[in-house]
Amino acid sequence: MTEIPETGELRAKVESISALPTVPSTLKQISSMLENSRLSVNELGSFISSDPALTSKILKMVNSAAYGFPNRISSISHAVMLLGLNVIRGLLLGVSVFDLMQKHIVGLWEHSMGCATVSRWIAQKKGIKEPEEVSVCGLLHDIGKVILLLHYPTQFDNASALAREKGITQHEAEKIHFDATHADVGSWLAMKWRFPINLVEAIGFHHQPHLSRQASLETAIVHVSDALVRAKGTVGDNYTRVPEIRPSSWELLGLSDDDVMEIFNILEETASEEAGEKECQEAY
Repeated sequence: MTEIPETGELRAKVESISALPTVPSTLKQISSMLENSRLSVNELGSFISSDPALTSKILKMVNSAAYGFPNRISSISHAVMLLGLNVIRGLLLGVSVFDLMQKHIVGLWEHSMGCATVSRWIAQKKGIKEPEEVSVCGLLHDIGKVILLLHYPTQFDNASALAREKGITQHEAEKIHFDATHADVGSWLAMKWRFPINLVEAIGFHHQPHLSRQASLETAIVHVSDALVRAKGTVGDNYTRVPEIRPSSWELLGLSDDDVMEIFNILEETASEEAGEKECQEAY
């Protein structure tokens, strides 16, 4: 039987992630930057701009449906100016694990992008001042899955198999095969990399939004977005059933039937655009 890692051991491994050989070298650099409490906007912009591949990925994200700017953003300096340090830091982390998501967990990136898009839409609906920051919460909410799979592949695969077999959520299955969940792992990373509390709580409590104390609205948004993206079924990973939405979170957001239909339409349009883009890329 595969040994279940204890919480202390798992957290220590997660928090030493920048030193692990399986993490790409670019992510090691990013990890070091994110831990720097004195990191400036100019330093971050220069770091991204020095890497053409990273620049391309960031600009693609900024110009995606998850952010919806009316005019295309063509430079990193413009993106940093519009979105601010915390959002760009979150995007940097998201695109740095893009390849890991694509390679190891089918559909997780698409699901994450769907959650980012829906989270931003709901945040705007609720009048949140910085909806892009909530979008980053949606983008990164499942980042713990990637870390668990990379460093505990057997246990993670066993948890995924159990979720499919028993018809339970991945989150519930992880409690059996780990002494923590992907939500815990993601929140540990967010704290390690000095992200604001709204991001830490939205990631850590996206399956248990009632536990959020300092970011209840943002956490409820990510919780509901996660369920709606899975319910729509246009994007998503292949692990589990649709998680139940907590009534308190649904009431807090006050979404109407028309709102849900509009969200589903947005997801369909986004999925169609991404499919068309993928076909074009494969043609060349």
